[in-house]
Amino acid sequence: MRRLSLGGLTVFALALASPLLATEARAEFRVCNGTQNLVGVAIGYRAKEGWITEGWWQVPATTCATLIEGELQSRYYYLYAEDAARGGRWTGNVNMCVAENEFKIVGVQDCFARGFQRMGFKEYDTGRQGSWMVQLSDTPGTQEGQN
Repeated sequence: MRRLSLGGLTVFALALASPLLATEARAEFRVCNGTQNLVGVAIGYRAKEGWITEGWWQVPATTCATLIEGELQSRYYYLYAEDAARGGRWTGNVNMCVAENEFKIVGVQDCFARGFQRMGFKEYDTGRQGSWMVQLSDTPGTQEGQN
């Protein structure tokens, strides 16, 4: 009769668990670019210090980018995106501040007076999910949100 040592059981248990760990979902807010062009993306959200907008993430064609890593802290997130080649935009009704270059802006009031631009962001209700993904399609304005 063969006896297994504790060390052998540990290795066996880790070998069984490895595929499960590799496929475990990560908590994050992701944007996937389903178009054939580079897309610039900005995100808005409520934080302790107030409303925050951040950008620009450059998301190449048919790839995804993580905008927020870790468990989502807010229920609502806001997204604005531009197609770099065709000029199409994914917009919404919630006005927030953006800048021409990389930015992190606190506050959504008086964008122009503070030297920023104002763009309409689309609201996503994550329903308190830990993760969320937005898929941008070739027709700006028809993006889908899902967890």
